[in-house]
Amino acid sequence: MSDRSGIMVSMNRLPIEKRSAIIGALVEGNSIRATCRMTGASKNTVTKLLVDLGYACMQHHYDTVRGIESVNVQCDEIWSFCFAKAKNVKPENVGEGHGDVWTWTGIDADTKLMVSYYVGRRELEDAQAFMADLADRLVGDVQLTTDGHGPYATAIRENFGEDVDFAQLIKKYRNEREGAARYSPAACTGIEKRVRSGNPDPATISTSYVERANLTMRMSMRRFTRLTNGHSKKLENLICAVALHFTHYNFVRVHSTLKTTPAVAAGIADRAWKIQDLIALLEAVEDAQPKTRGPYKKRGEDLLSN
Repeated sequence: MSDRSGIMVSMNRLPIEKRSAIIGALVEGNSIRATCRMTGASKNTVTKLLVDLGYACMQHHYDTVRGIESVNVQCDEIWSFCFAKAKNVKPENVGEGHGDVWTWTGIDADTKLMVSYYVGRRELEDAQAFMADLADRLVGDVQLTTDGHGPYATAIRENFGEDVDFAQLIKKYRNEREGAARYSPAACTGIEKRVRSGNPDPATISTSYVERANLTMRMSMRRFTRLTNGHSKKLENLICAVALHFTHYNFVRVHSTLKTTPAVAAGIADRAWKIQDLIALLEAVEDAQPKTRGPYKKRGEDLLSN
């Protein structure tokens, strides 16, 4: 997680009711501009609140989601893009965070807790960073299931050991997608379960829960909605939106099958949070920072991690 020491405390802090309205709109899948229209706040105000709260959520996840006793974790990656799709990124902007961005996710199949997430690319070094973070948050023996993406095998072996129960679920799809069907997911024609190490339970080799969590991401963050112009224009904003989403998902949003939040089910929270509890994370950071005036200054560190 990148350090953020530059959260500016405004001399005219928004009232909690206004902040609640803005954050409530964002976590329900509204875009920045739609949130502005709904709440009457300016675009800069909404964006700054998103970024500042996003960093507070990153720190909370880093500190709190630890020591998770999980027996079955499912992992996946979900695609998005920043500023422009990779094929449209100009050569002079390569390396600026523009292009394809992948969010790696690891969910506990029983409590639906999002144990770890990582925003980056889809390379081996990103798989290594993601698995290192996931391993650091889990305790005890665990079974891991991923899709067929190649870097998983190396990353899991180096971070969980040679004997971890690890399997990959590989789906086969039909290629023909013509007419209106090109806007729909390809039809799955079959699956293959491959045991990579250990002795995983065949009955629990699945990626259904993590794929459903990916759908929730697309529904809850406008930046992930396909075929729109709501994509992120800055990588920092995308990372902060993801951090806010997962803190809301883990601690605030009541899961329909659990009848409580994943954090309560996992034993890292004693009650379901409200939006005001999210805002309290930011207020704690603001109260700890010296009050300053002046323009918001963008940090310059690498943001491709959580």
